[in-house]
Amino acid sequence: MRIVFYLISIILANVITAAFAPLLFGVFIVPMGTLLIGATFIFRDLVQNKYGRKKTYWLIGIALFLSAVVSYLLGDTLIIVLASAISFLIAETTDTEIYTRLKLPMSWRVFYSGLVGGLLDSVVFVIIGLSPFGANYLPWEAVPAAIIGQVLVKTLIQGLGALVLNQVHTILDKKIGTN
Repeated sequence: MRIVFYLISIILANVITAAFAPLLFGVFIVPMGTLLIGATFIFRDLVQNKYGRKKTYWLIGIALFLSAVVSYLLGDTLIIVLASAISFLIAETTDTEIYTRLKLPMSWRVFYSGLVGGLLDSVVFVIIGLSPFGANYLPWEAVPAAIIGQVLVKTLIQGLGALVLNQVHTILDKKIGTN
């Protein structure tokens, strides 16, 4: 189920981003799919935790392909598809490597690796895809707000996911300890 959740969350993030206008929180601009992008890092970590790093990289490749195809089929321009693919590859690889190397409880590894992955995903996608450097959807003045908005939402989702994982592990540890 972890693999299914991981792949579906990536596909749904593309569909939701294409279907709904971005959220505006004051000056911050957040595509609706960002809510799921934060969760994809958590699902990827759960996949890696169960299946290991090598299989995770295979799944990242599959997810990258699915994301690009769905993005293209939804009518995204080639530069948006390319920006999405580049940011996805950088962010997922970074998340995987940080998660692998941290010697902390799982909830902290999920949080820290996702924090860095989400930051890189936001910066790379907005600059390559949305700024005047890319598709020119945002003027340079709006780029920082778009990046910060996405980072804040992804960090919130990562934090919530880490809290849930911590609670689940605490409950499981208590059950195991009482048996």
